[in-house]
Amino acid sequence: MGASTVGQIVKEVVNVIWEVLHPIHMKVPDESDFLKITDDFKNLWDFPNCIGSIDGKHVRVQSPAHSGTMYYNYKNFFSIVLQALVDANYKFICIDVGGYGKQSDGGTFRASNLFLYLTDGRLKIPEACALPNSDIIAPFVIIGDEAYPLLPNLLKPYSRKRLDADKEYFNARLSRARRTVECAFGIIYSKWKILATSIQTAPTLADVIIKCICLLHNVIIDREGIEHHLTQNWTLMPRNIVTNQTVAGQQNQTAENIRNVFKLYFCHNPI
Repeated sequence: MGASTVGQIVKEVVNVIWEVLHPIHMKVPDESDFLKITDDFKNLWDFPNCIGSIDGKHVRVQSPAHSGTMYYNYKNFFSIVLQALVDANYKFICIDVGGYGKQSDGGTFRASNLFLYLTDGRLKIPEACALPNSDIIAPFVIIGDEAYPLLPNLLKPYSRKRLDADKEYFNARLSRARRTVECAFGIIYSKWKILATSIQTAPTLADVIIKCICLLHNVIIDREGIEHHLTQNWTLMPRNIVTNQTVAGQQNQTAENIRNVFKLYFCHNPI
């Protein structure tokens, strides 16, 4: 069987897998789905009102023809960016695949449907509510690292410059909960060996292969649970945290105020 025939079979199979299974195992979340996710983040990671952790991963691909440096990333290899929003149990809530390797995580996010839906209100995020055991009203939020913009529904750490103890503690709480997306990436890279080398196909097919890997990851968790898929490298972070003691204008100020609300809440409700 020739390489072109094998390639066509792979293309047909992964497209069928995606079309049939993604409405079941990676469906667009509604309000009730987000409420379940936030309960899990509160109970497992001590981060209330969190609807997911977000990050990007550079997946190695062969150098696409006539692409110049578009796919060449800062780590000095050709890649496609997988951006993922992950729940408290390491499942992919939604993914965006196909960003050019030269893009930053923040740039990939701003070009994604998730950013569009988050900013125009199409994402069915529940209304703001009181944080546990308090009368402090806070919105539901995504958590990301420093590469992401600070938005009313997306929190990131405080800058490492001029950190006081309260900001450092907030950063520690956020980092602890954000590990879920890092663990999800670690699991798929351990299980799917195609990710250990460059994917030798056209970018459009590589996109679908990566999407199917994330989808099948969800299928396995839905059927088998997550516990026995974790290794020592992905164990939960301890609860007792110890520390060392670009959107502009009104929206940015609102986002900063929201982050401060979570900071004050965490400092008054340590774990």
